[in-house]
Amino acid sequence: MLHIVQYQNAQPFLCKKWLSVFIFLCYCLVGNATHIVGGEIGYECLGNDDYRFTMKMYRNCNGAAQGAFPDPANIAIYTVDDGGNYVLFDNRNVFLEENNPPEIPLPEIPCLEPPENVCVEEGSYIFNSNLPLSNGSYYVIFQRCCRNGSINNILAPGDTGITLAIELTSAAQVGCNNSPIFNDFPPTVICANEPLNFDHSATDADGDQLVYEFCAPIKGGGRAGTQGFPGDAAGCDGWRPNPACPPPFESVDFVVPTYTALEPMGGAPVVGINTLTGVISGVPNIIGQFVVGVCVKEFRDGVLLSTTQRDFQFNVEQCDPLIEPIIEADIILPDNTFVVNSCGDESVDLVNQSNIEDDIDSFFWSFDLNGTEQTFDQWSFNLMLPDTGTYEGFLYLNPGSQCGDTARVLVNYFPDANADFNVEYDTCVAGDVFFTDQSMQFNDTISERAWTFGNGTTSTEINPSVDYETLGTYQVQLRIVDENGCTDIISKTVDWFPAPELIVIEPSSYVGCPPADIFFNNLTEPIDDTYQVEWLFGDGDTSSVVSPTHLYDTTGSYSINVEITNPFGCVTKRTFPNLINVTPVPVANFGFEPEVLDNFNPTTTMIDSSLFNNSWFWDFDTESEAYIEQPSYSFRDTGLQVVTLIVSHPNGCSDTTFRIIDVVPKATYFLPNAFTPNGDGTNDVYIGKGYLDGISNFNFEVWNRWGEQIFQTDDPSEGWNGTKNNTGQLSPNGTYQCFVSFIEPRGALQEYQSFITLMR
Repeated sequence: MLHIVQYQNAQPFLCKKWLSVFIFLCYCLVGNATHIVGGEIGYECLGNDDYRFTMKMYRNCNGAAQGAFPDPANIAIYTVDDGGNYVLFDNRNVFLEENNPPEIPLPEIPCLEPPENVCVEEGSYIFNSNLPLSNGSYYVIFQRCCRNGSINNILAPGDTGITLAIELTSAAQVGCNNSPIFNDFPPTVICANEPLNFDHSATDADGDQLVYEFCAPIKGGGRAGTQGFPGDAAGCDGWRPNPACPPPFESVDFVVPTYTALEPMGGAPVVGINTLTGVISGVPNIIGQFVVGVCVKEFRDGVLLSTTQRDFQFNVEQCDPLIEPIIEADIILPDNTFVVNSCGDESVDLVNQSNIEDDIDSFFWSFDLNGTEQTFDQWSFNLMLPDTGTYEGFLYLNPGSQCGDTARVLVNYFPDANADFNVEYDTCVAGDVFFTDQSMQFNDTISERAWTFGNGTTSTEINPSVDYETLGTYQVQLRIVDENGCTDIISKTVDWFPAPELIVIEPSSYVGCPPADIFFNNLTEPIDDTYQVEWLFGDGDTSSVVSPTHLYDTTGSYSINVEITNPFGCVTKRTFPNLINVTPVPVANFGFEPEVLDNFNPTTTMIDSSLFNNSWFWDFDTESEAYIEQPSYSFRDTGLQVVTLIVSHPNGCSDTTFRIIDVVPKATYFLPNAFTPNGDGTNDVYIGKGYLDGISNFNFEVWNRWGEQIFQTDDPSEGWNGTKNNTGQLSPNGTYQCFVSFIEPRGALQEYQSFITLMR
């Protein structure tokens, strides 16, 4: 089934019949590049409209942390309808053919060794597809972002992806055409300033004529969907388009004018390609990574049938000589001269470290020893020198060969160097330690000296001094170099444990209450566990701990004595007179007057009777507080009230007590003896007055002189208006009787009665 995708205005595809893409990740210019570094697609016609497609993908096998081959890979197949729209014909998930893809071997370069940490694996994806004969082309496409960011000749390589694609044209379908196959894989590394002669030719199974030229590589995908780049990862600008997007494709942007599609490696003279043979030749002289596109035009009977493009990367590096004489030496001079120095030893080991020993077929050493030339055929050997002086020699590798080389050797036999020094310091006083260099009594000239004192400091002075700030045993080293470069090292230990000048402890004073558990922090410097410490606490107890804790459980004044002895027997003493003062514990107590309180008389005065204190804190049931000795307070509510007193001594000791004070809730009530319900707004209602907060079961009744109840209510705020039940006919002037009862807040029954005179 065909899938319509809205891509219009189809343009001629840049690459026809077979497109091969190879992009190689430079092993040394980038440390964390994309793991996929290129690939290619080709096809084989099987007949009956069946085709076998092979996609090869390449990855940096040193970059396993960046990911493995995609498995499966998403490969899209498009065609073009009569309206010029690209139509998705199929979208394949093609799995990797091998679990352990093979590595591509490094190129062999005579007498030169390319870098060793280049490793590229080749993964293969193979699938068959039946493509019915069409008037238009089929496009097989895989896309992925991005190229490694260290490529030199294109703009924004880290944001530029690649497209692996093949166009199967209508003419190729009619002829059951096969795509041309390049004969050799491009070299992963080429050497700077060395001749390049790579046969980039291809073979066409149909025998078509092939013409070669440099051309621009093609972009594909983008950064969308990666960290910091919003968008759809599977879209055309995503890092893994799925399905891959159809033509037209964009070419990469070269860094002009230095690099172009026809001059992708820059330099002068430029590296070029032979149009008939496909041989790429020249001497690359710019080190870097260069994306290169090679197009092969396929002609049949003089007519251009298709164009095949390969996109790959040349990595131009500085290669090491394959055969290079290397000798273990003290100095290596620019003219390939190795200087070996011997200090006080007439026997000198000459160690041959030349590379690729297996490729060295012949070698020998030659030395002039006091006018006599002597040769030696050992790979490494011991040379015996007759006397102090300088001796010249040579190491020959593959003499007379194209890959041979020679090294010059200078052996210097010098008298030995000897280092020594003295140490002076006062073991009882914290002061400088003095060092005296005594090396001069053994050496004529000292050109360099280096002291290390074991505390992170150094010096180049002849006789330095050091102020050690931290106790300890220090390893002091003196290294000397004489005028011949001969070196000697001597080490000695310095035990720096001076007695302290002044004993300092914390607390510097203490006043408190028993039990007083006191930590004596010994702040004396310098001191550590190697010192002997004796404490006398003034109460008969002692301790030998550097910073002890001691408990005083009896009141009194105590003097402290401390004695410190360093590892060399030097003693420092100090007495702290009356340092510790343990005082009685304060006692909190109080009363209050008056002791009987109610809501009409809620004010009382606190009477303090505390002992051994000088400050007060009163908390009146968290509503208020006071800090004087005998405060007065009016309670805001009735009931049981908690009053807390905290008393404190100047030494910080404190005591707490509390009292519960009862503020009795009381109710009052008063009944008038007459009222005038004549509607003039004055004294029209007969009602009692009083303080009734907290009462219950209120009852108010009015009776006439014939024993008839004419009004009743349980609402204290409702009175009698002079009518029967406050709604009936007017009651006549005369005398009436009122009865009132209620229960007080604490449960007592209160009853009131009054005679009422009604006058209108």
